[in-house]
Amino acid sequence: MATPLIDHAVPLIRAIVIHPDGRSESSRLAEERLEEAAGLARALDLDVRAEEIVRVRKPTPATLFGSGKVEELAALVRAADAEAVVVDDDLSPVQQRNLEKAWDCKVIDRTGLILEIFGRRARTKEGRLQVELARLDYERSRLVRTWTHLERQRGGTGSTGGPGETQIELDRRLIADRIVKLKTELEEVRRTRGLHRKARARVPFPAVALVGYTNAGKSTLFNRLTGSDVVAKDLLFATLDTTQRTIRLPQGRPAIVADTVGFISDLPHELVESFRATLEEVGEADLILHVRDIASPDSEAQRKDVEAVLKQIETPEGKTRRVLEVWNKIDLLDAEAREAVLGQAERLRAQGNAVAVSAWTGEGIEALRETIAGLIDDDPETELVLDPSQGEALAWLYENGRVTGRETDGEGRTHVVVRLHPAALGRFERQFG
Repeated sequence: MATPLIDHAVPLIRAIVIHPDGRSESSRLAEERLEEAAGLARALDLDVRAEEIVRVRKPTPATLFGSGKVEELAALVRAADAEAVVVDDDLSPVQQRNLEKAWDCKVIDRTGLILEIFGRRARTKEGRLQVELARLDYERSRLVRTWTHLERQRGGTGSTGGPGETQIELDRRLIADRIVKLKTELEEVRRTRGLHRKARARVPFPAVALVGYTNAGKSTLFNRLTGSDVVAKDLLFATLDTTQRTIRLPQGRPAIVADTVGFISDLPHELVESFRATLEEVGEADLILHVRDIASPDSEAQRKDVEAVLKQIETPEGKTRRVLEVWNKIDLLDAEAREAVLGQAERLRAQGNAVAVSAWTGEGIEALRETIAGLIDDDPETELVLDPSQGEALAWLYENGRVTGRETDGEGRTHVVVRLHPAALGRFERQFG
């Protein structure tokens, strides 16, 4: 586990955030991109002293910005007494080093910033492996570790090296060897996940995956649906590791719900690749809940960013991807906007396309549960007759299927109409005859 970047016993690292306008492929406005970048910086516990949008008509290979703008920004760095500069774009190793020399402070680009956050938030062994793989892939051509970009120089012992000093001396061959080892370990994770999915398929319970832009409220919705206590904060990338729980849908149908890592615009390809084992849960899901912050003015652009990442996730051959949009945070809308959103959502809900909810207050959650049940409840109905002594079999049907009808005849036998997956029906027949 990497040494923490920020020592909370000392003041936060002072930083400025710069968004180079004109280079991003995202449709969102520069002001909104700058605000998001500042949010990412604060998620890393940086003390953001200044935020700046810089127009870039033609990128300069050596420094990204023109020489005049580099000098102008150097003055901003000095005025803010900044120790770090966050550039909301991808920088080449040469650009990063040249800007650090020009500004006499640490420089971190968008990919490096997101990797820093992921490195601090990953809790499980799998999450740490995935982040380390992404970091090493990012650092192949860089001479400094991502972990030391924001590390304060240490004095008093005659040494100024940070916790990553030994990594600076790693050559590309050692990095490549480590990448191979990590990929092998993650392949084992992938194989284990495959075995778990096969085990679930034998039960089988439908799988529902929550996806969405970071901070859209996925974890809050997950807690509301499952009664769990997964960390849910108003913070970018508050949770990284996938969490799964079993829930009961209306009329008793069980399902497995998975809360996944949040997406973001221009998500570093290193992370998409290294988190592929986790994201397979999304590709394998019977239903994807795309959670949107409908109160955000940037909601439509965020939707496009999430869909762009979903396109990179493979779906098993023969499986149809079903997506239900969950318009979250309706409690934050004003009366006029709320009425319009609820009316539009109600029309789309009839088609199984969208449901408006507030995961915070619980409004719309029951309608969401009913919509989920309707979309995944496509197992065939089977009529069974159970003797009075077969109480265990009846309980099994309630546990593993959805009982839609039940009555008792004059001889005490129970006539049950139940929706069961064919594999589950086979298990029932083998176990109870």
